Order: sequence, then C-alpha cells, then structure tokens
Amino acid sequence: MSAFLYGVALQWKLDIRSKSLLITCYIVPLLFFAVMGGIFTSINPEAKYTLIQSMTVMGVSMGALIGLPPSLVEIYGSDIKKVYTANGVPLYLGLVSIFLSAFIHLLIMCTIIYIVAPIAFNAAPPARLPVYFGALAIFIAVSLSIGSVLGLAVKNQAKLTMISQVIFLPSIMLSGIMFPVDLLPRFFKIVGRLFPATWGYKLMVADVFYFGNLCPLVVILIAAVILCSIGLKRLQSE
Repeated sequence: MSAFLYGVALQWKLDIRSKSLLITCYIVPLLFFAVMGGIFTSINPEAKYTLIQSMTVMGVSMGALIGLPPSLVEIYGSDIKKVYTANGVPLYLGLVSIFLSAFIHLLIMCTIIYIVAPIAFNAAPPARLPVYFGALAIFIAVSLSIGSVLGLAVKNQAKLTMISQVIFLPSIMLSGIMFPVDLLPRFFKIVGRLFPATWGYKLMVADVFYFGNLCPLVVILIAAVILCSIGLKRLQSE
C-alpha cells in the first residue's frame, strides 16, 4: 500500500512539471473561465446561477479528454511499459496513478473556479456544497475514465489528439453550458446525451442527486472500466 501511495505521489509531482497537463488542467480552463465568465454574465445576467457549473464542465472535459490520454501514451506506448514488465510491476499501476493524479489536479482547478467565480463575477455558489462536490467528483471520475480508454486504445499521438478533439468539442457544444439544450435540434439533443458533460452539468446544477442524471454517468463509468480492463490485457499480451 505504501508503494502504491508513493507511486501516486510521485506521479502527481511529475504531472506538476508536465507542460501539457499544466496547459490543459490549469492554464486554458482558467483563462477560458476568466474571459468567458465576464462575457456570459454580461450577455445574460441569469448565467451567474450556473456559471460555476458551466466553467467546471469545460475545465474537467478538457483536462480529462485532452490532457490525460497523452500521459498514458507516454507510459504504454514507450519503453516505460517494458520497465514495468521487467520489474514485475502491474501494468494497471500506471493507469491508476495517472488517474488519481489527474483527479487531484482537476479538483484543485475546479475549487479555484468555485472560490473565484462569486468574487469576480458575482456568481451564485451551489446551494448544497456536499451535493455539488459529490456530483463533481463523480463527473471528474467518469470523464477521466473516458480519457483513460482513449489513452489505452490509441498509441499514435497525432491520431490521439484528433480523436480527443472530436470527442471534446461536441461534448462541450451539446452539453448545455454554452446555450440551452432546448435550442438544439432533436438529433443533436440525442447525440449530446452520449457525453458525460451533459449529465455532469445536469447533476451539478441540481440541488439533489436525481437518478435520471446519475444513472447515465454510472453506465458510462462501468463501460469505460470494462474497456480499460480489455485494453490493459491487450497491452500485457503484446
């Protein structure tokens, strides 16, 4: 257990020095929050009631879908994987340590948004703090699980970047954080429900846990865990 915790702590320190993670988990999401927070509240004063959730969904999606997968490719698509195998280290350790490290970084970024938004943009904080952070933790975990599947399935960095963007952009545009989902055509509403960003946003905006919002996230998480298990077994057999 102590070796596992050491591995997670070491990965967290390495991620702090990673430029890609710094950009995708902190710089870009917080810059987007700084710019779009003022625009959203100026165009629509009612946006202050959901500003924290909207900016959080964008930041988590970017960090999980664009920031996490390349870190996994660096491990499982390089000689680091051989080092794991030669020393008898389970292959899942790299995935778990990166997952937990990214979870902590994204949680820190979301906490910054939560603290700064009411001060900078007069945003309304969530009514029930435990419910909000519980929903946030679930959303981060589900989003990271999708990023983990991408990182294990795609070995080519260029192809991975393209696929990550293809998933990230629709998930943001169709989630309801940019404009109300009711304005979308029926087809795009259905497509938007396939992404965790849509359900994570609904879950964080609500003051209670609605089963209808939580169930899709649980299903996505279970499916991602199964796919990650298959991906790790495939890597182990190579």
